Amino acid sequence: MLKPHWLRVKAPQQERIGVVADLLSDLKLNTVCQEASCPNIGECFAGGTATFLIMGPGCTRACPYCDIDFDKSVRSIDDTEPDRLGEAVARLGLKHVVITSVNRDDLRDGGASQFVACIAAVRDCSPGTSIELLIPDFCGNWNALKTVMNAAPNVLNHNIETVPRLYKKARPQGKYELSLELLKRVREGWPKVYTKSGLMVGLGETDEEVFDVLEDLRKQKVDIVTIGQYLSPGPKHLPVDRFVTPAQFDVFRQRGEGNLGFLQVISSPLTRSSYHAGEVQKLMNDYPR
Repeated sequence: MLKPHWLRVKAPQQERIGVVADLLSDLKLNTVCQEASCPNIGECFAGGTATFLIMGPGCTRACPYCDIDFDKSVRSIDDTEPDRLGEAVARLGLKHVVITSVNRDDLRDGGASQFVACIAAVRDCSPGTSIELLIPDFCGNWNALKTVMNAAPNVLNHNIETVPRLYKKARPQGKYELSLELLKRVREGWPKVYTKSGLMVGLGETDEEVFDVLEDLRKQKVDIVTIGQYLSPGPKHLPVDRFVTPAQFDVFRQRGEGNLGFLQVISSPLTRSSYHAGEVQKLMNDYPR
């Protein structure tokens, strides 16, 4: 299926990309931008931003839409990773940082303690930087969630990914209801933290199913939603079922912000979970808690 013209990406600024890539290589850090073949890598690296991927690069789940490598082996946690991440944030001069991880179902706490260590390192190296976490479901380990949330991130993101009908196809080791429960617990237990979730379209869902997911997220009082086009990383991954038009992405945004009352809906073909994540700082100023 040929990509439509609205999915064409402008040529990146190679010089600035090289600076960021060299820094990441020097500090031996992984990013989602690189590991998941994000189409916005040029724009983000050129702007001096990156979404850090901790405890990777291998993931213990093999979701058929994702380009991150599968690795079910038991691996130890690198105690030096948080300090290296904190140094990268300081050297890049980031005002807002996104920290995510692969699924680490091999760990008792799913990697919660490593998230906490990374938060501490960033605040030590760059006290003025706001912190957004994009976390896995921790297999429903609510003590692990509590560990992470007690470290007080500014934004907590957990992606719903797709509509419930497609979970067995796209996210076979995930549970739709579990993800909703996680977002609900964050809102109820830590009301000052901004909550966020995201989903892909183009996997076989209908527009009405997308509207239903938005309603479910809003019932959990989620603040921010991202909606973007699924792009298949390769022949071994799920194929694209449809290319959603920019006009329909606008409809999703209007329904979310206008009818349902989300603080922000970022909806466009190239939107990804961390795309323009730094805009949340303005949102926090406009809607302080």
